[in-house]
Amino acid sequence: MTERSEPTPGAPPARLPRLTSWLLHHAAARANRVVTRHLDRPADRMRYAILAALDEFGGISQADLCRRLGIDRGDAVDTLNAMAAEGLLRREPDPADRRRNVVHITAAGTARMRELDDLVDAAQDELLSGFTPAERARLSRLLHRLVDLPPG
Repeated sequence: MTERSEPTPGAPPARLPRLTSWLLHHAAARANRVVTRHLDRPADRMRYAILAALDEFGGISQADLCRRLGIDRGDAVDTLNAMAAEGLLRREPDPADRRRNVVHITAAGTARMRELDDLVDAAQDELLSGFTPAERARLSRLLHRLVDLPPG
């Protein structure tokens, strides 16, 4: 039988914070709350990812865009439609395959992405305010390794 100690009010069971997966889950939840608080509206998280991808990769098919971002194509359709209606992106038939659409960022989309860059940067600063620049860089490198991405 495990010897019981007096729990700290509101604290989880002691064995859970020893689990990296548990800590990552709670860190991600905190990060999501901070980023959401900084963005103008909840859908801006997906919009930002879409605009960043289009800015970096240029014209890309909707299917490739969703694959690169790890988002469900069905979930992205409404967002892409709204973004096109707002003039943030444009769709054109793919000259190589007229059944596909290629998505491009517009000047308005680039301007909105830059606004979102500032909001996301402020969220990152809040989230990591307790870390030194060296600790932030180390945490980023470790997380990149964990998700198997090359450090950017």
